[in-house]
This record gives sequence, C-alpha cells and structure tokens, in this order.
Amino acid sequence: MTEIDWCILGDCFYPECHHCYPVKDCSKNHDYCKENGTCDEIFLSHELKVLVTGCAGFIGSHVTEYLLKRGNKVLGIDNINDYYDPSIKKKNIKILQKYKNFEFRKEDICTTDSISKWKPHKVCHLASMAGVRYSIQNPKLYIKVNIEGFIHILEECNKNRVKQIVYASSSSVYGLNKKLPFNESDPIETPNSQYATSKMAIELYAKTYYQLYKLNLIGLRFFTVYGPRGRPDMAPYKFLKAISTGKTFKKYGDGSSSRDYTYVDDIVRGVVAAIDNKKEIKCEVYNLGNSSPVSLNEFIKLCEKVLGKRANYEQIENQLGDVPHTYADISKAKRDLDYEPKVSLEEGLTRMYDKL
Repeated sequence: MTEIDWCILGDCFYPECHHCYPVKDCSKNHDYCKENGTCDEIFLSHELKVLVTGCAGFIGSHVTEYLLKRGNKVLGIDNINDYYDPSIKKKNIKILQKYKNFEFRKEDICTTDSISKWKPHKVCHLASMAGVRYSIQNPKLYIKVNIEGFIHILEECNKNRVKQIVYASSSSVYGLNKKLPFNESDPIETPNSQYATSKMAIELYAKTYYQLYKLNLIGLRFFTVYGPRGRPDMAPYKFLKAISTGKTFKKYGDGSSSRDYTYVDDIVRGVVAAIDNKKEIKCEVYNLGNSSPVSLNEFIKLCEKVLGKRANYEQIENQLGDVPHTYADISKAKRDLDYEPKVSLEEGLTRMYDKL
C-alpha cells in the first residue's frame, strides 16, 4: 500500500481507500487489489464527487464543464461577486445547469459548509479575488478572500477527510524575477502586487497543511489564461473587443513587455490531470503555461491579423504592479501531469473572437 491510500488498519472506510475496498483492475497496481479486488475503482467511475469553488468564473466554468462531460458529479460554489459584470457569471452557470450531474450553491468560500454537507472526494479550489491593479487599490480584500478563504477551505477539507485538493496559484508569484523561463524551484522573493503576495501565501499554507495533516495539495501557477468566457478586464478580451468595434484601447508601456499567453483548454487539461493525480503527487506546485511568450507589440499585431483590422490605441506609462515578463518552464508539469499545451496563440485568439 502507498501513503495515498491513507489506511493501514483496514478500518478508515474512505470509499476511495483501496485497503478497505480493494478494487478490480487497480490503476495503481496494488498487490492487495490483485488478490482481493471486488469493487469498482471510484476515481475511474461516474461516482467521483468533485467540489469546484469559483465555478461561475472563467477558468472555473470551463473546468466544471469538462468534469461534467466526462460524467463526474460536481457541486459548484461561487458568490457571484461584482469584480466584473455578474451577468457573465450567471450565463456561465446556465451553461453548467444543462448537465444533470451538476449542482450549484451561491456561497462564499470564507463561510461555506458545503464540504461538510456534500462530502466530496476531491476539491478544486479556483475561487479568488483576481486582478493585480485592483489588489493594489483594495489590499485587505485579498487577505480576506484569497488567504482567509483558502484557510477555511483547508480546514473544512481536513475536518471532512478530503485528501485531494487542487488550488489555483499564479505566475504572479515570480514577480520581478529576471531569470527566464520561470521554474518552480526559483526563489519567489519579489512579488509586485498584493495579489501576487496572496498567492505566495496560500502556497505556504498548502505546504503547512500537508506537513500537519497529510492533505494532498497540488498548486497550479497559471500563466495569462485567455479564451472564450474570458474575463473582460484582461488584455485579450479588451483588445479583440476594441479592435473589432473600432474603439481605442490603452497600451501600457512601449510594448516590449511579454506574456506567456495560454489557451483555456490547455489549462483545463492541466487542472484535470492534477485532480486525477495519477502519479500520486502529495504536495507540489506546477507551472501551467504555453512556454511561448510574446511581446505586447507582437500580441497587438496578432490581434490585428486575426480580425483583419488595424488597432487604435493610446500609449501610456506602465502601471503600478506590472511585471516585465512571464515565461513558464513547463518541464515539471510535463513529467508529472503529462501536460502538453496544444493551442497556438493565433488559433486561440481566433477561437476566442468567434465566441465574443
């Protein structure tokens, strides 16, 4: 038996415990299961229950829909806040409610008791306050939601013996690091916004809860995710919308800054691989990016190419909290999660524009 099975006495009675419930055709190849297997493996069946926080958001709605399509039971929670137009989130919920295996509860991650009531097998924690610039204006809000909210989720998971948690971190934790590409082993000592610091903090809390309680926690550092249902405050949405309608947008700096834009479908595959955790990872963080950064100037030209129109923009100085570059080393995610981004930036922007 491996540590992931948790039970050494045969009396824990977790439905996913291979000692208490030895399975047929065990994906982990346990000798005990080979000799005594009679049960179906719960993590390979439609019985898997996943609680997703932030299910109404951009990435959250896509992850939730993927899980629903493959037959998992999903409870989604979201407080539908007004950081951006709540009607966008409500539309996402309507998409998810077409699936019979979905349940939605409007709840706050700081107070939710759904883990205690619903008893999920796994938790995918994607809810948070987003936005670098907004965090500079509202620093205490990011402590309350991102840090305190995460701690509440961890406490509920520990209380209810949820041993697998996947959570959203961010490429922002690398801050002003100069070594490129960013690797998970790099020091993260130069966060450039309160948002980045809040994500650094939850990674530390994840490690602490693993050390104290053996909760399995996988953190995912997302790199500039874009695609259909994308947040309206982010550059891909703003630029495509402005160019398509002939409006002017703001261009920050001289255009030499670069981002590792990653299409949402690629991100979803990485998140789901972390949820499935086939290699039994216990407590790690992973970069999920495209590993192909482009400059802001190149990005604008590509938007023009996709739309067949010229961009009109006002160039202004870099904003407080901006970082010059992001660039993901994804070798660790490739090794442990079989992560392999497939969508080029031009193809992704074309798909996104088709859904605007």
